[in-house]
Amino acid sequence: MDTAQPVLAIDVGGTKVALAIIDAEGTIVDDEIVPTAKSDDGDAIWAPVGEGIASLLQRCGGDITEVGIGSAGPIDAPSGTVSPVNIGGWREYPIVQQAKAAVRGVTGSDPAILLAGDGHCIALGEHWLGAGRDLDTMVGMVISTGIGGGAVIKNRLFAGTTGNAVHVGHTSVNAWGEKCVCNSHGCVEMYARGPALVEAARAKGWRGDDGKALTESAAAGDEIALEVIDHGMRAAAAGIAATATYLDIDHFVIGGGLAKAGPVIFDPIRRHLRDFAVLPYVADLQILPAELENAGLLGAASLALSITGRGPLQPDELIGLTDAERP
Repeated sequence: MDTAQPVLAIDVGGTKVALAIIDAEGTIVDDEIVPTAKSDDGDAIWAPVGEGIASLLQRCGGDITEVGIGSAGPIDAPSGTVSPVNIGGWREYPIVQQAKAAVRGVTGSDPAILLAGDGHCIALGEHWLGAGRDLDTMVGMVISTGIGGGAVIKNRLFAGTTGNAVHVGHTSVNAWGEKCVCNSHGCVEMYARGPALVEAARAKGWRGDDGKALTESAAAGDEIALEVIDHGMRAAAAGIAATATYLDIDHFVIGGGLAKAGPVIFDPIRRHLRDFAVLPYVADLQILPAELENAGLLGAASLALSITGRGPLQPDELIGLTDAERP
């Protein structure tokens, strides 16, 4: 086996799908961004992604035999399907099968493929090359348009039975709250994701456009922005503490669009954690900012490299994801 051979990484989100050819050192050789199509037709959403894969492989010479896919969830890793809450046209969509066909159309052979949740890929990326590179146990979490997470425990990815473990965004922190889009009640996402914060701020009279503007207003001392973010990050802190308590985790690495605002987001999370992370084994829970701009893509590459043991984790260290789609 050529240990220098790169892999294809795919990071599926509600607004865009990022594609990249990445080598075993984590260097991006080439990449492409495909906007996530708005459609009720699953194949219409996939079509530009498949075209992007073909274009990328043709540019790099097409010598790709391993693929890692990270997707917004829920996912079903054993069946190779995804049903992202924020991509309505994909319900039990066979993304692994489609990716295999797209690669085969260029290379003439079937690749080995692993599918994981986007939160798990973020955790893998930060554990490999980011803020968690010196940690053997951590949760990677994203606070952005949505909220997700994934755990590496004793240097083993813990994805769960179907690949959906550590779904922090859909952890209920208010049993009497309104119904979430996932049909539960009072989920973390309802209070802490960017669009929810913007909506809450506008209801109080703030006139900005998006989450970035809201965090900038808060940094400038705007009382409405500060109040709304504080309320949302209390919900995030409750979800973080619950997850840490369940899993006996002592480090969270947090990234995503909102997290880039720095202290405006991290200070209230750390402050509110004191009300929730109270048991002795989580009382010293550490919250670290993510270091990578593209942790999801690098985590997907880590998955692909691990299929053949070339990555930071070995195949038997991918708990719940050991059955790769092999040629």
